[in-house]
Amino acid sequence: MKFSLEIDGRTRQVEIEPADLPGQWRIQVDGKDVEADAHLLRPGVLSLLIAGQSHRVVLDMEHYEPALHLGAQRIPYRVDDPRSLRSRRRHPREDGPVTLKASMPGRIVRLLVEKGEAVVAHQGILVIEAMKMQNEIKSPKVGRVAEIRVSPGDAVASGDVLAIIE
Repeated sequence: MKFSLEIDGRTRQVEIEPADLPGQWRIQVDGKDVEADAHLLRPGVLSLLIAGQSHRVVLDMEHYEPALHLGAQRIPYRVDDPRSLRSRRRHPREDGPVTLKASMPGRIVRLLVEKGEAVVAHQGILVIEAMKMQNEIKSPKVGRVAEIRVSPGDAVASGDVLAIIE
């Protein structure tokens, strides 16, 4: 399977196919071979052995942009598979307001923008602390901050509206 993978604004060409042994994969990233051993621990949680290093990867699909949790780091990503119409529907449209929601319960640490401020795609909007990790919530598109519904110190529940980008 071939696809494009965008991580932190950098696009990589990835090719994955099963290897001879169960759980092993032949992976090429930008034409370079990567050895990997993968085991699904439970849905959304993967144990990876890459180049002799063990990694636990947790998939976060609840947020407006999907992300992987690798240790204490949250890594937003986007997969472009030209065969998939469903992946195209997940991305916010450029011509309408986008509502940013909390992906998990937490506390607002700080606001990075003000109401009415112009923002670019992937620009930080606010920082939320959840499970002793600080996560920057980013704008999914170029636009203007139409509304910010939280303040520093506010507790938020999963699914609460944080801001609206027009």
